[in-house]
Amino acid sequence: MNAMTLSHICNLDIRSWHDPLAQVEIPDPEPGEDELLVAVSVCGVCHTELDEIEGRTTPPHLPIVPGHQVVGRIISLGKKTSRFSQGDRVGIGWIYKTCGCCNFCRSGLENLCAAFTATGRDVNGGYGEFIAVPEAFAHVIPDIFSDSEASLLLCAGAVGYRSLRLANIVDGQPLGLTGFGSSGHLVLMTARHIYPSSNIYVFARNESERRFAMDLGAHWAGDTADSPPQLLQAIIDTTPAWRPVIASLEHLSPGGRLVINAIRKETSDRNILSVLDYSRHLWMEKEIKTVANVTRRDINDFLALAASIPIKPELDEFPLAEANRALRELKGKQIRGGKVLRIT
Repeated sequence: MNAMTLSHICNLDIRSWHDPLAQVEIPDPEPGEDELLVAVSVCGVCHTELDEIEGRTTPPHLPIVPGHQVVGRIISLGKKTSRFSQGDRVGIGWIYKTCGCCNFCRSGLENLCAAFTATGRDVNGGYGEFIAVPEAFAHVIPDIFSDSEASLLLCAGAVGYRSLRLANIVDGQPLGLTGFGSSGHLVLMTARHIYPSSNIYVFARNESERRFAMDLGAHWAGDTADSPPQLLQAIIDTTPAWRPVIASLEHLSPGGRLVINAIRKETSDRNILSVLDYSRHLWMEKEIKTVANVTRRDINDFLALAASIPIKPELDEFPLAEANRALRELKGKQIRGGKVLRIT
């Protein structure tokens, strides 16, 4: 099959860009008896791909086919599958499989399972024509969504929804969003529906992102260095940097919560942590909560919620062969909504 593969870890510099992915022919995957073989239609492009390429969440083996926001149609089924039929449209998210038997899996926290396996990092993902996936970890896509729209809901939407749940606010309490990419714009649309009386404040370095946030109904949008008009009950940080963490803690009200939705934080600005002051940033029962992966429930619940609202993500499509261009734009903060690769 035709696929884009990552063969080595490298630092990506937008000023001297070198394409990290190569287009190659690799063998088609062979599904196991409890797996589905899916012909990939589209795959969303996520910042986590940059984290993989730059070594912040390193694949256990290389080369690897990235991509974990996958939508396609089933072309064959293992003999022990029963939920789906050939031709069904399914989605595949970051969660590829877990052990299913540890305390975390049994208690609904499968995202914390030590055997958590990630699509496009631990196993080949959606930047290719075919993918095999355990049937238990494939998701039904509501008819209301196109393939491209649905792809962004599988991770950017689902992990944003998990972040919003972990923010633990009630209607009327002010919410902040730091960083406004693919996940941020979906969180904003979701929060406006769930918490119609809450003012939502967006922090983004890029003026176009701030305008986009206001277009989607944000109460206020400012630079990451700006102060909002009021203290906030919760802030969701989707940036890869440390500086917004310090700023966010300053903007929280007493008892407020910072939710960090990032798989890793970059080390380039970690010296900013030296200014962390307990009485200024953490006292008064402020707290920090991190988001680790997603569960199948997050994906299924968000797909249902998004269909009922409905939420339709804004996106740009690229052919598979232009995956490197999509990643370059993502690295260069050329973002309005999400980016999606068209495979077939």
